[in-house]
Amino acid sequence: MVTAIVVADTSVLVNFLRIDRMDLIGAHPASFIVTDHVAVEIADTYPDQQARYDAALVAGQIDQHCVDDAEELEMFLRLARRGRLGAGERSAIAVAINRRCALAIDDSRAIHRALEESGIAGKALTILRTQDIVVELIRGGIISIEVADAIRTDWATNHRFTLKISSFRDLL
Repeated sequence: MVTAIVVADTSVLVNFLRIDRMDLIGAHPASFIVTDHVAVEIADTYPDQQARYDAALVAGQIDQHCVDDAEELEMFLRLARRGRLGAGERSAIAVAINRRCALAIDDSRAIHRALEESGIAGKALTILRTQDIVVELIRGGIISIEVADAIRTDWATNHRFTLKISSFRDLL
């Protein structure tokens, strides 16, 4: 099931930025938003990824939003008190829960905290990992299994991001 809006954490975005495939995020049936905190984390990494991120913003493939809602700020601070989550993760979790959007995130500890926080807030939360986004792109006819598998290989070979599957065919 594809949701209308997805709030993306840094980890998921970087997977697509590294391989210069933000076009896939733009082609996804949901709209992707990025918090200002996540944008700062991208800016702190590599200049080529920052340039790709900026190009994706200009192309309308993603939208950047500020975390300025009182409930979002309160949740952001509450998540900070328990430590171990970065500002990007905390802001993405707070915005996704408060605005009732899906959350694109790969870190298992952060996912656990997000689901815990959504339970406290009494709001359902859909989690999408990078592989779930790729599966939705395949199911939507945007990319083939072969292209997805080539991306999976590129991530594993060149970018230290591995999936526990031999092919996206295993997930369909």
